[in-house]
Amino acid sequence: MQGGYSGIGYGLKYQSRCISDVKADTDHTSFITGTLSLREENEVHLIRLSSGGTELICEGLFSHSNEIWDLASCPFDQRIFSTVFSNGESYGAAIWQIPELYGQLNSPQLERIASLDEHVGKISCVLWWPSGRHDKLISIDDENLFLWTLDCSKKAAQVQSKQSSSMLHYLSGGAWDPHDINAVATTCESSVQFWDLRTMKKTNAIERAHIRNANYDMKNNHILVTAEDESGIHIWDIRKPKIPVKELPGHTHWTWVVTCNPEYDGLILSAGTDSTVNLWMAPASAEDEATSERLIAESPTQQADPLLNSYGDYEDSVYGLAWSSREPWIFASLSYDGRVVVESVKPFLSRK
Repeated sequence: MQGGYSGIGYGLKYQSRCISDVKADTDHTSFITGTLSLREENEVHLIRLSSGGTELICEGLFSHSNEIWDLASCPFDQRIFSTVFSNGESYGAAIWQIPELYGQLNSPQLERIASLDEHVGKISCVLWWPSGRHDKLISIDDENLFLWTLDCSKKAAQVQSKQSSSMLHYLSGGAWDPHDINAVATTCESSVQFWDLRTMKKTNAIERAHIRNANYDMKNNHILVTAEDESGIHIWDIRKPKIPVKELPGHTHWTWVVTCNPEYDGLILSAGTDSTVNLWMAPASAEDEATSERLIAESPTQQADPLLNSYGDYEDSVYGLAWSSREPWIFASLSYDGRVVVESVKPFLSRK
């Protein structure tokens, strides 16, 4: 099924690669995003969907001097977020706090709570425990995995433990298992490595070439979805990592990002350098398959196709995707040209 642009748009001033749902904002559907300009002063935009769902409103605009390569909102405080940044020569990572806005759009400077300054290589991402309050953070660079203890009241972060990947290929990212606080997956070009944070030892691996991104299924234990360079996405049962449960081709160029819905089993988004966002309904088990048939508002013949829709009206590569945790039928996409688009997938779900 193909579909063009049907959502609500918002334009950033410069190019961008990352967007995050503001999970801790339980009153609004909010997203936070940042720009990637080498020569200009970069910006962080806090944007919210209007109460009528008809427009995206900028609730705060903040300066950020360096290029933002990764951004993630804190799951327990809507004013706190992390960035990975570069000045063109070196990389850094920090935890920031948004000042009280009091109705101001151009508000005071962001407050730096802590710097994650033990890294020496290229930093790929900062991971927050997916839900609820937790004082641990993970940061990943080319070769190392760091576990931090964060104390927001004291504005400090300390390394609790560190481990080298000892891999031939550089680490490119990771995902924290929402079902196990001690489990994290890291990605590189050739594999996914699973770690136990208590021992900082590897427990298992998916040996697969050209993996760019991974995301855990929020509703289904043991399920991991990976973005593959040329073949779309793969769904894995991490207890049986030799062969994927499902292989879903659907992109004509590199698949760059994949994300699982926080509420609906098997509802997945993927995007990449073919300037397309794909919406999938791909449950990992027969039981989940039966559930999905009750959710999808399509005919039986259409239900057999896991690709529910392709959003193809982008003018540039799409590197950022974020489901809304408050309204899980809504997602935001971000293309490299700085275009944010918010879409609703309700037409593809039952009206029950």
